[in-house]
Parts: sequence; C-alpha cells; structure tokens
Amino acid sequence: MNDSANPRWTHRPEGSNWGDFGPDDQQGRMNLITPEVRLAAMREVREGKVFPLSLPLDFPGGDDEHEARKAPRLVSNELGGNRLCNHAIMPTDLTCDDTVILSLQYSTQWDALVHWGRQFDVHGDGNPVPVYYNGYRAHEHVICGTDGTGPYAAALGIENMATTGVQGRGVLVNLVKAFGTERQWIDHDMLMQAIDDQGVEVREGDMLLLYTGYGDAVMAMNRQPDIAKLAETGAVLRGVDERLLDWIDESGVSAVISDNQAVEGFDLENPADGPGGMLPLHDRCLFKLGIHLGELWWLKDLADYLDAQGRHAFLLTAPPLRLPGAAGSPATPVATV
Repeated sequence: MNDSANPRWTHRPEGSNWGDFGPDDQQGRMNLITPEVRLAAMREVREGKVFPLSLPLDFPGGDDEHEARKAPRLVSNELGGNRLCNHAIMPTDLTCDDTVILSLQYSTQWDALVHWGRQFDVHGDGNPVPVYYNGYRAHEHVICGTDGTGPYAAALGIENMATTGVQGRGVLVNLVKAFGTERQWIDHDMLMQAIDDQGVEVREGDMLLLYTGYGDAVMAMNRQPDIAKLAETGAVLRGVDERLLDWIDESGVSAVISDNQAVEGFDLENPADGPGGMLPLHDRCLFKLGIHLGELWWLKDLADYLDAQGRHAFLLTAPPLRLPGAAGSPATPVATV
C-alpha cells in the first residue's frame, strides 16, 4: 500500500513509531505480543480459574437521543413471512434467530487504531492533512459514504487487531486500592507509586489494565446511569501529563485498558488545549504509537482475586469482532489465572 515513489508520509510525528513495524503496518503495538510473550503469559496460569471481563452489552444503559452511541436492540429475523421467534420450523422443532443493531463502542469495547486521528504535516511541507496511525489517510483509506454509510476503514479497521488473536500477559494496577473510588486525576508519579506499592512488574508486550471502580458504579446503577455521579467516580489518567505518556511509550505495553469510559479524563466543555489535542492519551496511543485502548471493562472480580492472592499478572484473551472496516468493537475478554 505504501508506494515508494509516492509514500504516504516522509515526516512522522515526533515521538511516534510510524514505520517501525513496517511501512504498511496496521497492528501497531500488537506486534509486540510474540510467541515468546504468549508463552510467558501462559506460565502465569496456576489454577485454571477464569474471570469474564465484560459488562453485559446493554450496560451502561440509557439511550439518550443526544448520545452518539445507542443501546443494542435485538429483532427477530424472518423466513417465509414468519418471525423466527419460537418458530415451529418443523412440527417437532422450534427455532429462534435474530439480528442486533449495536453501537460497537457502547459497552465493553476496543478502540481500533482508526478511532482517533488528526491533522498532521506528513511531508514536512507546511500542509497538514487528516491522517491516522502510520499515515493512513482520511477519505482515501477511511471512507464515509454520501448516503450516510461508513466509516469504512480500508486500513486500520478492527479486523487487523482481531487477526493477532489478542492473547498475552495482562497486568492489573488496582487504583481503587491506591486512591479510593472518588474521581482522581492520575499523573505519572501517582501511577508509579501505585505500581511500586503493589509490586506490579510491567514487561514489553503486556496489556495494562487499570481498575478504577467506575465499572462497579455502572453495574450498580442497573442500566439507569447517573451521569453526574459517574463523572465524580473513579480514577482517570491525566492525559496532559507528558511524563505519564512517555512512560506508557517506554514501558512497551501493547494496550491500555480500564473500566471507565475513556481511560483518560476529559471534559467536553473544557477540552484539553495543547499539542495532543482534545484527548492527549488517545493521540499518543492510537495515533502515534498504535496502542489499542480498551474501555468499560468489568474488572472488580479479577482485581479482588489478584489482591487477595498477592498477584498482578495473568493470561488475557481478548479478541475483538473480526468485522472488516470497523472503528471499534465489543469485546468479551477473559482473564485466566
């Protein structure tokens, strides 16, 4: 896809890894989950006990007309004019068969690398253009139909993540244990203190999970989310802290995951104003480094178990849907301890 006579980019963003995994790479830091990393992850399994890490996909609940993401809706398929809901397809046989209308990032989710881009001067000639990770272009590689269809990512869609298997070593930092359940903006020093206090060892290729308690509040609200209360709940990373972003880069993690809405804190009425744009952590991770973000995961049961056992690492299996062209995907992650 990268024509050597007319490359997508000749000038990459400062601090990015564009091209490091190849000129046409679409998997980003998932490349760091090598067979050796997977084998090391499997050695973390001691009991064969599993923890599902997804919310029910109709959580957090609510279907506000002003929200872009809508709750899933199940509808029966039809065959020969019959609804396939308790349908007697033969005299002795019943069947149910259905379709779901689903916002792919409504609940427990992965962000695809195409989820976040920016205007950037890819040739250093003073002409910024809209691009995503590794210089893939809006309107060329990411298509939006004039009839309202799309986006369709001919590059960087979530299926590229799915083909890696997304299985490796997960490590969990318990921010509830470190800072409680009230809203805290976590900077570099605070995260390092929690990691040190909990004896968390972060290795290259690890998937980093942050337990904040936000997911607990979502579950307790039982599909009736109190937006104001949630805005005061749980830790969020301070995306404007460059030292924090530098550590994420230097740590070699392949993904950053939390039980909250965006991993980093944000305020749409007072967005961050700086070189990293409105969501600086999204900019650094998705746009510059190819680090996938996982959001709204269910982490309480796993966090409680690991804390009781004095552990922090486990085998994590978390592939997204292999849905070509999608900008995100529901996930049903499983931690095996």
